[in-house]
Amino acid sequence: MNRNAAGARELTRDRHLAILRGMRLVKIAVASVNSTVGAVTSNVDRCVAFAREMAAAKVTLAVFPEQVVGGYPAEDLVQWRGFVASQRRELERFAAETADCRTVYALGLTVGHGGDLYNAAALVHRGKVLLFTAKEKLPTYNIFYEARTFSAGLPHMLIDADGVPLADALAAFDFGTVALEICEDSWSPEGPMRRRCYSGAEVVLNLSASPFRAGIVATRREMLATRASDNQCTIVYANLVGGNDGLVFDGGGFVNQNGRPMLEAKRFHEGWEATVVDLDRTERCRREASTWRTDAENFRAVERTVPTRRFDTQTADRSQLRYPLPHGYQPPKGVGGHSDSGNYPSFFLPQQGAITVSPRDALLDEFFEALALGVADYFRKTGAFDKLGLALSGGRDSCLCALIAWRAVGVIHPELVGAAFRAKVGELLHTFYMPSRYSTEGTRIASERLVEDLGASYASFSIDDAFETELHVTRAMLADEPPTPITEQNIQARIRGTRMWNWANTSRALFLQTGNMSEKAVGYTTVGGDLEGCLSVIANLPKTVVVAMLERLYRRHEFEGIRAVLATMAGPELAPEQSGEAELMPFSVLDACLFLYAGEKMSEDEVASVLPELFPDISAERLEGWARQFSKLFTRSIFKWVQAPLAIHVGSLDLDRERALQLPVVQRTEWR
Repeated sequence: MNRNAAGARELTRDRHLAILRGMRLVKIAVASVNSTVGAVTSNVDRCVAFAREMAAAKVTLAVFPEQVVGGYPAEDLVQWRGFVASQRRELERFAAETADCRTVYALGLTVGHGGDLYNAAALVHRGKVLLFTAKEKLPTYNIFYEARTFSAGLPHMLIDADGVPLADALAAFDFGTVALEICEDSWSPEGPMRRRCYSGAEVVLNLSASPFRAGIVATRREMLATRASDNQCTIVYANLVGGNDGLVFDGGGFVNQNGRPMLEAKRFHEGWEATVVDLDRTERCRREASTWRTDAENFRAVERTVPTRRFDTQTADRSQLRYPLPHGYQPPKGVGGHSDSGNYPSFFLPQQGAITVSPRDALLDEFFEALALGVADYFRKTGAFDKLGLALSGGRDSCLCALIAWRAVGVIHPELVGAAFRAKVGELLHTFYMPSRYSTEGTRIASERLVEDLGASYASFSIDDAFETELHVTRAMLADEPPTPITEQNIQARIRGTRMWNWANTSRALFLQTGNMSEKAVGYTTVGGDLEGCLSVIANLPKTVVVAMLERLYRRHEFEGIRAVLATMAGPELAPEQSGEAELMPFSVLDACLFLYAGEKMSEDEVASVLPELFPDISAERLEGWARQFSKLFTRSIFKWVQAPLAIHVGSLDLDRERALQLPVVQRTEWR
């Protein structure tokens, strides 16, 4: 009886496997790689290691990020012929070292041909580079400058790139038909995906290097779902991870089949994830979607279709793949399954899951991780630094920067926990408290408590003697005319900046600048003083966000130092009882002006007309005065921005002149 039952189960299993083999089940992987610009050998080493893991897991199709071989953004480095040639050489090495793998790989690099450079995707299988496809949509908005260096791919282009076709073409394998595209190509509804899907592409591989900014993951998710639905295809999206200069790439990846989410990979994490897709479903959805079929027929009647190149090499074994279960479903562990039918998964309902954090807190947590990753990768990829250091004032900005640097140590050394991690923080992170006669007991205590919470190195050195000396010299240079109160404040800030530079020079330390976006926007900073540093950590975070992040981090970690900092009055302590909001305006109003004027490009009159809707308890006349004050200070402070250190980009608005908001230093505002 038992033998018969076992035999029946075996026959049933074999029958099920035979049916599954008849399906077009495909295992698709997306990789997030932390590449470094110019590190072509190391970058490909990382890709090879992941590629071999994927092959061992019988992945059918694997996608790596845009420009993963050379690193992104390489900017004008691509003008060096040797840099471009090295990418092709390393791509060939990738192909050679994966020749025994049956997985099909796609990865990004720069390809040169004659006077043109192309941002390209390469298709690699069984030791050969089969195809290059060039990016068509070259962005020049916000932080992107691709049209400066790259030539755009064109519909139906066909170039012989040293033996490999650089072409607008599809690739047909034993599992289905694939199209390559790069990042921005998907963001346009009129991108190449449309004609390639009408020409027969079932799977579109999108290789991306999309930097983190607020809300971007939801935008990507929605955009990819729309494209997959509109084009009735399976989209595979892989993204770069890690920091390069002031950009932070958050990684992650998506597989979306005809509008249905199949995979959303972990962000801020280097690695790869895979899912199984039934390509018969993509074909069936096309047959059912009469509108799509009509559009495809109309396209084919008037447009040239994209040619398909067929490759007969055998891809990964798909005989053991299982049909994809409901999205997010995790099979039960052990024997016996579910205790009642109500707990079985449903194809019609999403799996239940508790919402642990609010969308606001989730975004604040993402800011924290992105900034920490930006600091960590700037530190380790540059290769010029042995330590991290900052001037700790006891205020909100330097407190947040210290917390970000503390987290960056964890990113650099993820293997360390407990006492070992705390010891490493003390070794790498150095803070300096430099009080003057205007420093308060509250900020001193807050600084000491925060450092004790984190385990960072701490030292205190008064600047009063140096302040007196500089005041004396300044009076002499002014022929005994007294310096202005602003000059007296700036002298203190400059002494601190000089001391930090002197320490950093000798210690090979990454000197972190701690100013926020709101104060930078209106010039509430000192050139040569608190504007100094190697890297601006929070220069693109408004003050209200700084405070919200500290409140969130206190809820997460309960550090007493954060509570002590939040209890102090917000001000630079360069004069008695100094308040930043009293000298400027409430930070909530300042940040509203910043968003409307610099972000939404409103005039000061338009800003003044919107503010009463936001702040009905403040008189319209006062708000109008603040709007005009903001616009005047904003324009007059641009000369300071261009002297500020490189800043980490985390939002759509960025005061780094070489990135997002490019404004002339010399300008008049008569247009207002």
